[in-house]
Amino acid sequence: MKKIIAAMIVGLLATPGIAQMQGMDHSKMDMGQMMQPTPANPYPPAEMDMHQKMMSAMGGDATETWVRKMIEHHRGVIAMARFGLRNTKDAKVRMMANKAVTEQTREVGEIQGWLKAH
Repeated sequence: MKKIIAAMIVGLLATPGIAQMQGMDHSKMDMGQMMQPTPANPYPPAEMDMHQKMMSAMGGDATETWVRKMIEHHRGVIAMARFGLRNTKDAKVRMMANKAVTEQTREVGEIQGWLKAH
């Protein structure tokens, strides 16, 4: 788990928009603590599940691997949207979360259709 988290951090730090964070002192960051769900951020378990599934998704070539990773990505969005639906009363957020579930479910089906055809 720590290796996965470390790999995610390295990837983020290599991302141009995140580069400014490189000058920060990360030595005092407790990744285990950061990945624990809190009332304000209950999503870490769903995020880690999605990232683990994306990282292990592999295909016969780069195209198939990308397709398989995108399926897991969309499934992660669905899981977080459903969690959001269970935990919010805000009408606009509920509408957006329902829309995300509907659209992402359709996209998973489309991607799986492509996978079966190829």
